[in-house]
Amino acid sequence: MRDTELLLGIDIGTSGCKVTLIDTDCNFIGDGYTEYKTYHPNIGWSEQDPSDWFPAFMKSFYTALEKGKANPQQVVALSLDASAHNIVLLDEDDRVLRKTIMWTDTRSTEETEYMMKNYKDQIFEIGYQMPSPTWTMLQLMWINNHEPDVLKKAKRAMFVKDYVRYQLTGTWTTDHIEAQGSLLFDNKNWCWSEELCRISNVPISILPPLVKPTDIAGYITAEASSVTGIREGVPVINGSTDTALEAYCVGAIKENSCVTKLATSGTLYLFRPDPYPNPQALTYSHVVEGLWYTCLATSSAAESLRWYRDTFCKEEWKKEIEGGRNTYQILDEEAEKVAPGSEGLFFHPYLMGERSPYWDTKLRASFVGATAHHGRGHFNRAVLEGVAYSIRDNFELIKNEVDIQEVRIVGGGGKSPLWRSIMANVLNRPILKFENDDSSYGSALLAGVGAGIFANHEEAVSKGLHLKESVEPNAEIAEEYEKNFKIYRQLHDVLEPIYKKCNKR
Repeated sequence: MRDTELLLGIDIGTSGCKVTLIDTDCNFIGDGYTEYKTYHPNIGWSEQDPSDWFPAFMKSFYTALEKGKANPQQVVALSLDASAHNIVLLDEDDRVLRKTIMWTDTRSTEETEYMMKNYKDQIFEIGYQMPSPTWTMLQLMWINNHEPDVLKKAKRAMFVKDYVRYQLTGTWTTDHIEAQGSLLFDNKNWCWSEELCRISNVPISILPPLVKPTDIAGYITAEASSVTGIREGVPVINGSTDTALEAYCVGAIKENSCVTKLATSGTLYLFRPDPYPNPQALTYSHVVEGLWYTCLATSSAAESLRWYRDTFCKEEWKKEIEGGRNTYQILDEEAEKVAPGSEGLFFHPYLMGERSPYWDTKLRASFVGATAHHGRGHFNRAVLEGVAYSIRDNFELIKNEVDIQEVRIVGGGGKSPLWRSIMANVLNRPILKFENDDSSYGSALLAGVGAGIFANHEEAVSKGLHLKESVEPNAEIAEEYEKNFKIYRQLHDVLEPIYKKCNKR
């Protein structure tokens, strides 16, 4: 193992940092994961401290090395990915000016309403997206309106992965997919939009140079080498967003591929040869040149289950931390004892409002239909089913556009056999689970392409693609979920105005 060359993929995710080490034949070597804190100082606010990300990477990296009985000198190339829309502002001395506003943050609702009223057509025409608090543009507008000195002092803006990579290479770049996630990018002319920067009052001078995801963004510096143990001069590939790299590593590199993700958010991606901007969806280019994908994104998927665990299963979670059983496994076992449909109990996963298909920050989460008969297992299952219905809400927008034969699943939630089964029956499509489906694995593959170790994307992906399970829908259960999904939608329609009355912001 000592002489084996290794590729390193780094995912700076919403909840924590995941790293994956593979060899140049795409065999898994080791991985590591470290959580970091998200701060919620006000209702609807979500922030992270950028100083938490690099230590989390280091801890995860050395965990992966230990698991794989490897050393950092074996790393010959690396790449990074991260959740999109989140920006770090630095002053002229490269000091971070404030905590990073995360994509889950909804504080810029007023700015969004202003842009929707005055510029929505212009923004959609140039950026292919509709304004919402998710986008970097709106976050920066909020900062400018409430903390104007911060933006005045800003000399450089870096997205999450680019900020961590800056500490490794000293270079400042981002890729086009990340740029598209800012809503400051001109998709037709393939550059930062002077017009969108003008109407949002964002100085275009602070935005980073643009490169391809597979470009070498820089090389490990002497200082970074002394900290990480990776050899000085090792190439660092620019990388891209976690969404793109997750889809990439499960083989979504061809037209009409469909992927769903159960992570902090829930997403559904349909890959096409050309962009198809949709005001209810998101539109991005892929790391594979010539491909675009329509992205339908909910706000809270696995995050709903995490919230449920942290709020209602504190004793089990405490025992897990102390070396006990995995809390999610316990919840799944309890949920498996409950019949599909949770005996009339429904959950709307609107913990952070909702993105597609409603784009409404004022929606609220709820359990509906509870009786004295319902126990914890019913609530466990209702959370899993509610997220699946939310994904189905989005699936309705694309299922008739192309013939979707199967859906590939990624994300931490997809590791649950029960959740995969629920998804197969709610979508009424086979769900394909692959052995390696973390974005950090996709980043490791991309590192190999960018460094010239693999000839092309096809070689990298084919070497790393191993099917673990195909979950077929059960006709009887799928029919039951079809009926329940209609009720779920009816409940949404009835409760929507009530949810808005509950809004206290």
